[in-house]
Amino acid sequence: MERLRPAAFRKTWRSPLGVCLALAAIALAANGHQALGQEPQRLRLLTYNIHHGEGVDGRLDLARIAGVIKAVDPDLVALQEVDRNTERTGKVDQPAELAKLTGLAVVFGPNIALPGGDYGNAVLSRLPVVAQQNHKLPSHDQGEQRGVLQVELELPGGGTVLLLATHLDHRQGDAERLASAGAINELAIKSPDRPAILAGDLNAVPESKVLQRLLTTWTNTTDKPLPTTPVASPRRQIDYVLVRPAARWKIVEARVLDEAVASDHRALLVVLELTR
Repeated sequence: MERLRPAAFRKTWRSPLGVCLALAAIALAANGHQALGQEPQRLRLLTYNIHHGEGVDGRLDLARIAGVIKAVDPDLVALQEVDRNTERTGKVDQPAELAKLTGLAVVFGPNIALPGGDYGNAVLSRLPVVAQQNHKLPSHDQGEQRGVLQVELELPGGGTVLLLATHLDHRQGDAERLASAGAINELAIKSPDRPAILAGDLNAVPESKVLQRLLTTWTNTTDKPLPTTPVASPRRQIDYVLVRPAARWKIVEARVLDEAVASDHRALLVVLELTR
């Protein structure tokens, strides 16, 4: 095809038909870019307390945990009760091993020192990791140190999403969990317009004061309870995925996985769409 010479182009541009065609092309291009930019980003997120890889049958089996994860093809996974190089789990770097078994990138947030290594939360991600920070949460009465792992992730269509992965205190009484909920809310409101997800084992039922405090800042992705424990016959939901700001998120699906051996919790899968 012959290239249009500058003089010919200027002549075409000056004609009424040329002006109309040029303006139509510009409008179509602009509308195309706008439509593309407005397409929602779909994310498959799994939260799973893996009980340091030990199933209810007493077996330590990370390949089995990885199989549960891979079966639902998640983009993001929030993991709780993860060991790294501890004696009780055979000095295995569980975050690194799970990354290898699933083919996902990993970030680990250690919170408790154990013989030979440490224990905490982890995030597995198909999305590129932009930044990460592990925050220690309030600790009362010499209980186990808890934390929230904050990971900023790059979205395929541009922009980032913040994932906060956590595991709150398990003891009777809400004092420490309420303090932790307040600390997590404070982290979230530092960037009020940034899309964010909070996922993990909150050790609190839907009607608890802990959930009510979190829901002053976050939105629950399950409109009715989805029990995750006890694993053999779940009756209580204590594992959650929460999002903010509410107007940016659409919940496509939320379900508890039908797997009752690999850990003492069932995993919760939530499929989300983030609008632009």
